[in-house]
Amino acid sequence: MTRREIREHLFKMLFRKEFHDASEVKEQMEFYFESLEEISPRDIAYINERFSKIEDKMGEIDALLAEASSGWKLNRMGKVDLNIMRLATYEIKFDEEVPDKVAINEAIELAKKFGGDSSASFVNGVLAKVI
Repeated sequence: MTRREIREHLFKMLFRKEFHDASEVKEQMEFYFESLEEISPRDIAYINERFSKIEDKMGEIDALLAEASSGWKLNRMGKVDLNIMRLATYEIKFDEEVPDKVAINEAIELAKKFGGDSSASFVNGVLAKVI
């Protein structure tokens, strides 16, 4: 599985988390993986590990995004944009394997694919301030 595919799965899992109680997250992740046709146990383990790391840093990530997105409260942002930026902020601040430019470029691609017309430019602008 490519890094881009892994990012997309992580984004979808983060997005899915927005609509369920914390007590249901594990079960929802299992449902998510069951819905995929072909995914190896190794990829599932890797994605789950990354998802857990992002969840562990969510408070710090949200604080960074709140500071960078002056004038925007996180609860007023679109869930797609917010979760794309959460994933990218994790990669920028906590994942030394991913160069900042790559994290931003991948976030922009996710925003183009899943977001609205202005999502890519909004995500780009906020993430530039995060850096």
